[in-house]
Amino acid sequence: MSENHLHVTCAIIEQDGCVLAAQRSRTMAMPLKWEFPGGKIKPGETPEHCLCREIAEELAIEVTVHHALAEKTHAYPEFTITLYPFVCTIISGTIILREHAAVIWLPREDLASLDWAAADRPVLETYLLLSQ
Repeated sequence: MSENHLHVTCAIIEQDGCVLAAQRSRTMAMPLKWEFPGGKIKPGETPEHCLCREIAEELAIEVTVHHALAEKTHAYPEFTITLYPFVCTIISGTIILREHAAVIWLPREDLASLDWAAADRPVLETYLLLSQ
C-alpha cells in the first residue's frame, strides 16, 4: 500500500427512510464538503471492523453492517483514495460530532443536492442506482 493511496471505509447509514450525510469540518482536508462517515483501514483490520471502529470514534454510535457496495477509487491531485462503502443501520448510541461540522438525515432523493467530496460522488451514484 503506497502512502499516497488511502484505503478508507464509509458508512451509508439508513434510518426511517433517510440516509446520514456528514459535513467535513473546516480543519479537515476538503473542508465543509459532505461525505459518508468512515476512516482509514489499519494494517490487519477488516474493512467491516474498521467501519464499526471509525463510526464509534467519530459519531459515538454503534452500527450493524448489512452489505457492502462496490469499492470506488478516486485520484485527487495529491493522493488516491479507495472507498469501501457499507450500508448500515444504527443499533445503539446517540450521535455526537467528534470530527465533523454537521450531520444531516436526508431522503435518498435529496442526497445529490449536497456538495459532496469528489471521492464520495461515485459511491452516492451507485447507492442511488441500487436503492431505486
